[in-house]
Amino acid sequence: MPTLRWLTRDQDVQAAQKVPYKLLEEVPELSYGDRTIGNMLIQGDNLEALKALLPYYAGQVKCIYIDPPYNTRSAFEHYDDNLEHSNWLAMMWPRLELLRDLLSEDGSIWVNIEDREGHYLKVLLDEIFGRRNFLQGIVWNRKASPANDAKYFSNDHDYIHVFAKNMDAVSLNKLEREERHNKHYTNPDNDSRGPWNSITFTGNKNRKERPNLYYSVTNPNTREEIFPPENLTWRYGKDKAQELLRGGYFYWGKTGTSKSPRIKQFLKDAKPVIPRSVWGHDEAGHTQMAMLEQRAFGGQPFGTPKPERLIERILHIATKPGELVLDSFLGSGTTAAVALKMGRRCIGIEMGDHAVTHCAPRLQKVTDGEQGGISKAQDWQGGAGFRFYRLGPNVFDETGQIQPEILFPTLAVHIWFSETGVPFSGDGASPYLGAHDGAGLALLYNGILGDKSVSGGNVLTRKSLRTVREAAGSFDGPLTIYGERTVLSETSLSEERVTFKQTPYDVRARK
Repeated sequence: MPTLRWLTRDQDVQAAQKVPYKLLEEVPELSYGDRTIGNMLIQGDNLEALKALLPYYAGQVKCIYIDPPYNTRSAFEHYDDNLEHSNWLAMMWPRLELLRDLLSEDGSIWVNIEDREGHYLKVLLDEIFGRRNFLQGIVWNRKASPANDAKYFSNDHDYIHVFAKNMDAVSLNKLEREERHNKHYTNPDNDSRGPWNSITFTGNKNRKERPNLYYSVTNPNTREEIFPPENLTWRYGKDKAQELLRGGYFYWGKTGTSKSPRIKQFLKDAKPVIPRSVWGHDEAGHTQMAMLEQRAFGGQPFGTPKPERLIERILHIATKPGELVLDSFLGSGTTAAVALKMGRRCIGIEMGDHAVTHCAPRLQKVTDGEQGGISKAQDWQGGAGFRFYRLGPNVFDETGQIQPEILFPTLAVHIWFSETGVPFSGDGASPYLGAHDGAGLALLYNGILGDKSVSGGNVLTRKSLRTVREAAGSFDGPLTIYGERTVLSETSLSEERVTFKQTPYDVRARK
């Protein structure tokens, strides 16, 4: 598969592994509403924030939507979009790697971009997510009117590259039917089954290639035997045709004598709508609409907002209520606002001051029930809430060892993720962390056993091993135990089926 080469590529493809794990520290005075739901607004560098989320949310995010800087050589008020091409690629690679690791097996990522970097981005996504996992390129008509002051062309559209984490497992929804989808359904013959549309019964195969699809059907009105036109065939085989005839699904025109019968398809049987690859204003809104939505929240408008209808459409296709959405270039907060209104959980990351000046106030108003954007369409009356976080100190020092102020639950999360590659779902209240793939994992650290001695109960002894086994309950399989040191011999450890790993030396910051 073709790959992109740029000046710093060799360093950049390793960059995600070198990013330190940082603590996420809540800022209670900026949190709002119901803080237990799981919605997060994080202020900080999104590369560091994504790494901080990994031990907690790896493989848990159903939909990722990002709208990264377009590298258009113009400086927006809230971030510098004037990056050299190689710097832009270097910025995107590690972030896309971490986003891939956070995405669930049945999830999808949607990346909004325009022409300048859009095709390079597609090659990066092919390499990181796998070319076979490419689902679709969406073209969104983002402008309500042409830019008549443009030098050559009015740039009216964006691309949205859509990739699955795993093409064989991805789960997407069709769109709900709207009145415009049903306008072609009528009932000219007063069929008791209601309005219908029709498709031709003539197929597009050559009779010599598919002789089984070449036969006659009898018009019940004239008793005439009707064959397919010229050298073509019928759409269905003979048995299916007879079934449709008996069920009254054939339509023979206004006079009942047509030689090109059609098949009725009733509105009552109509299925949800398959999404198309070109999205217009009536479906997904436009940037002028987004600017008007933003003014409802006060303050200076953000330079490049997206309309709520665009995000609503994406989340409808990609998620169900209760599932987790992530936007690591949150901007003015549109993705998080729409996620709350649609009953999804959301994590939003934004680096600049507007995490406080734009995003938090917007989500507060959404929680209070504001009626802009998609609120009426979603019957939004308010509710939900979020926790506001900033990035704290590193979990590990520059040598990869544990910082002394790290508490037991934090280290438990990182050790569990390091050993298993999946997020920790326990509460960090027991030395026994759980079992994964038939093996148990335990941690003796920071007085978890209630021992206030110098070692804090962090030494593996017969007594502490007995305590771990009791905490493990019915699990009696092999154990990996992290601790300060062990007094048990290699023979005893082998007999007990215990692998001992020493903290801090055997604990390393790793992806």
